[in-house]
Amino acid sequence: MEYTMNPEEAGRLEEPFSAKQKILTVAKLAKLSGISTRTLRYYDAQGLLHPARVTTAGYRIYGEKEIDLLQAILFYRELGFALADIKAIITDPNFNREAALLGHLEELRQRRERLDELICNVQVSLATMRGDAIMNDNEKFRGFVKGLIDENEQKYGAEVREKYGDDAVDKSNAKLAGITQEQYEHSERLRQEFEETLLQAFNSGDPAGEFAKRACELHKQWLCVYYPDYSAEYHMALGEMYVADERFRANYDKLAPNCTEFLRDAINAYAQIN
Repeated sequence: MEYTMNPEEAGRLEEPFSAKQKILTVAKLAKLSGISTRTLRYYDAQGLLHPARVTTAGYRIYGEKEIDLLQAILFYRELGFALADIKAIITDPNFNREAALLGHLEELRQRRERLDELICNVQVSLATMRGDAIMNDNEKFRGFVKGLIDENEQKYGAEVREKYGDDAVDKSNAKLAGITQEQYEHSERLRQEFEETLLQAFNSGDPAGEFAKRACELHKQWLCVYYPDYSAEYHMALGEMYVADERFRANYDKLAPNCTEFLRDAINAYAQIN
């Protein structure tokens, strides 16, 4: 699928290409990579992937360097990165393609492990339904919990580990990995009751009121399902992180605008008297 331009074609494109240089037009790169020419042009406009050159006739020409860079971009897209984040990564002067590929390899191996567990889960579930096997409640959740741990690590792992240390995060992950169906269902009931009570507290307008205290108590109980080393300081630090991080803010502001700040204030008031 590679395209090497011959001297006659190079002359037609009015650029001094080497006859042995590997070059691809935008159409051939689109065919090679499986993405559209429109996407390649969009990547160019967004500063993600510029062609090696554009001829006087308007042809976009891509070389080996651009092919490798597109591969990196598509890996990051496959792993769920936003284009703005990908641009920041690949335009960083310290970007190392080998290190990036090693990171992709590790992430894909983790995904494969999770998929293998989910496949096994489905197979055993089918065998249980047919009377050929017995599946306990913990086994029913195998794969799903690991996926939750992996997702949390990808989204928040680096910053949480920096703030609280590897030991605290590893202990939390170990506790989550051993959660039972009963514990999981209990945590979901706590979360739902917490959100309902938080909204009542927010509507009351008093972060130190009875509804707010009840919401914080439910939030504490929910935290203790997953985090074994609860403390008032940890609780307050989470409240500050909720406000500072747009991902958490969106989670609580969906209940009501500025609900995240209210929760932070309620946690601070609760922690000071407990």
